[in-house]
Amino acid sequence: MDRWVGNLSRREGEACSGQSVTGRPDPRLAAYVFGYAGSRYDGATPVVRRIAPIDGVKLILDFEHLQRRMITTSGSRGRREPPSPVVGIHSGPLVFEQTGPDHGMVVGLTPLGAQALFGAPLSELPAYAGLTDLLGTRAARLLDQLAYTPSWPGRFALLDQRLRDWLNPDLRLAVPVQAAWDLLKTTHGQVTVTDLADRVGWSRSHLEARFRTQIGLPPKAFARIARFHRALHLLHLPRPHRTTEIAAACGYADQPHLNREFRALTGCAPTRFLALPHQET
Repeated sequence: MDRWVGNLSRREGEACSGQSVTGRPDPRLAAYVFGYAGSRYDGATPVVRRIAPIDGVKLILDFEHLQRRMITTSGSRGRREPPSPVVGIHSGPLVFEQTGPDHGMVVGLTPLGAQALFGAPLSELPAYAGLTDLLGTRAARLLDQLAYTPSWPGRFALLDQRLRDWLNPDLRLAVPVQAAWDLLKTTHGQVTVTDLADRVGWSRSHLEARFRTQIGLPPKAFARIARFHRALHLLHLPRPHRTTEIAAACGYADQPHLNREFRALTGCAPTRFLALPHQET
């Protein structure tokens, strides 16, 4: 859980003062929710936030007025993005400029959790959308209740209650798709699609089609993200091994291969990504 909320969003620019906390969901939500995080940081000047691809869906819950503009690959600023965004499955970095106090929470949902909450497979969810656009007035009420709850433990408990009420247990992933997702997670992406198909009892083409529909990416792309997460975790240890050893342990051909994957998935090299001054947890 700490890996999911801790390493995937980085700020570039000023150092920020504030606080960050993490919370574990009710055990009954384990199949649906990776974890919770809360933060409060000053936002006097604009900062650039970089979100790497994730292995689920990220709900960013804003308690105060915050402006975000997506930054394109050319460096230009796009339109203002909706508040409290839902960041869906994506295969490349999302980079945006944000202005205002960063006071709110992050909820990490598994693909099963996202489908059970939004009532649709991940392939039908946009990569970036407003929470109230997807869930309506009940989401707006929840945001107000969270903002006025005086403690982080109280907010985590409120999220537990609302998610238990809102998640539809009848909306499940197909058993072979769930099994393939579990295998990709437990092996950190170091399993071939052919082997996955053999293990779950489907043909490769059928698995690829159904996995893409329900998870939002084909198995090979999801395996790539899983390997990246494993490498990021190992690089983030207090006393990490040499990068060449980490590359080999994570299934990369060599260190240049790992560097290329980091650039493709985060927009920058590993050393720069790890050196960005603020880490949201």
